[in-house]
Amino acid sequence: MSKAHRGKGIRDQVAHGRGECPVCKRYNVKILYEQEADSQKFKICKICKAAIKNGTKNLPVVEKPKVEEAPAVEPVAVETPAAEPAAAEAPAEDAAEN
Repeated sequence: MSKAHRGKGIRDQVAHGRGECPVCKRYNVKILYEQEADSQKFKICKICKAAIKNGTKNLPVVEKPKVEEAPAVEPVAVETPAAEPAAAEAPAEDAAEN
């Protein structure tokens, strides 16, 4: 039988796999079991994993922040400087003289 959640198997994890369980809010317990809810993964403790499996507890629901839509901005017409049209007209006049 595997012992992945004991001793040597958890030494490489942050704080040796200990922290606060997001379900029961207990601190300094092993949070080694992954559960997925609403396309988010949570690491929870062994007791909460069993409770969720039996249906007595639910994973916490994290609400996504609502993004307000920005009002549509109409493109602004940019006026060309007066020097550019004069430069465009000058070659046309030269061609007319020849």
